[in-house]
Amino acid sequence: MLPVPTSHSPALGPGCAGPSLAYASASTRSDIAPPSAQQPCCGSEPFMVDPSAAAGLGLRRHTDTPYVTGTSVLGITYKDGVMLAADTLGSYGSTKRYKSFERLAKVNDATVLGAGGELSDFQYIQTLLDELATEDYCADDGMQLTPREVYAYLSRVLYNRRNKFDPLWNSLVVGGLEGGVPFLGTVGMIGVHYTDKHIATGFGQMLARPLFRERHRPDMSEEEATELLHDALRVCYYRDKQTTNKFQIAKVTAEGVSVSEAFALETQWGYQAFVNPAANALGTW
Repeated sequence: MLPVPTSHSPALGPGCAGPSLAYASASTRSDIAPPSAQQPCCGSEPFMVDPSAAAGLGLRRHTDTPYVTGTSVLGITYKDGVMLAADTLGSYGSTKRYKSFERLAKVNDATVLGAGGELSDFQYIQTLLDELATEDYCADDGMQLTPREVYAYLSRVLYNRRNKFDPLWNSLVVGGLEGGVPFLGTVGMIGVHYTDKHIATGFGQMLARPLFRERHRPDMSEEEATELLHDALRVCYYRDKQTTNKFQIAKVTAEGVSVSEAFALETQWGYQAFVNPAANALGTW
């Protein structure tokens, strides 16, 4: 029986434990390569790289392409506040890998954030916002970041990372209430940002935005706003292969922020255009 190692590679963070340690280390096996910043001596894949262990690797290479991504985020204002909607899919390339990843997050009692693009970058952004929320809590002065301040902060963060040629590959939507007035803004991966009464990212720009332009009104009721988002999500599900029929809606009102449980929409696949999609498309099979 091979001895169980009592230490781990310096490339891993502290407290490494679990099944990976059941493998013999390089100290007991001569056929395993010495530990490096990418491959720990236990033979398993590292979950985190320690910068000190990676210091001797030479030039640093930034992310060239997102790996696990989310698709469209939709947002609209209505009479009582703001609503954001997104599915819960994390796609690994074209593979629907993670089916329950929540892409809508509460920032504080007046602000909610939605994100598409690289999901690990979204988690990093959440860490930054959590640190700011912790500072507000520790100050204990009754103040918190407003939606417009969160929006301005994120636009500076993404533009700063773009200038370092190491962008955060996200399209963000910030919604909230400020002084009783709904606020809705979006920030792109290179820092481009704007506000509007309705917003969509990704394929939602082409698929959902026309519905918003046709049916959105600033004085919509909550029921009308929910129905509009459902219809837009349904269209996105029909036409975007990187989405799934599992959605969440985040709502910001005077009562605070709430994020719904995941739900599925009723769909209809009997339309003639779906039965024979190539009928009127020249040059297709």
